[in-house]
Amino acid sequence: MGAPDAAIQRAERALGVAFPADYRGFLTDPGSVARHFLPAGDFLTLCPVGDLLGLNDAAGPVGRLPGAVVIGGDGSRELLVYDFRQQPPPLLLVDAAAAAWSEGLRQAASLTEFLTRFPEHGWRWQ
Repeated sequence: MGAPDAAIQRAERALGVAFPADYRGFLTDPGSVARHFLPAGDFLTLCPVGDLLGLNDAAGPVGRLPGAVVIGGDGSRELLVYDFRQQPPPLLLVDAAAAAWSEGLRQAASLTEFLTRFPEHGWRWQ
């Protein structure tokens, strides 16, 4: 079950951003993902709205990467991050120890693009 709009609005206010429409829609239904995708062979986790504030407080790169909002990752050290320095914000994969945006790997221009490509192709490592 996805998050109610009020929970999404609280997260946006606390993080100081306005989520893209497709991400807001994802948060309302289904709201999260944690699974291994075949044939890509990669694991993806997208956090429910209730975990976003804790995740962003605990995630390493947020303090070093202005405009970063972590929404998930690969279940290990790599974090899926919106780059809110840009509008609309693209999704990048960054290591938890990343010191600069230049260390990020662009994944997609939107969550819709990302979720369409990911099940077949997985993470972009270049």
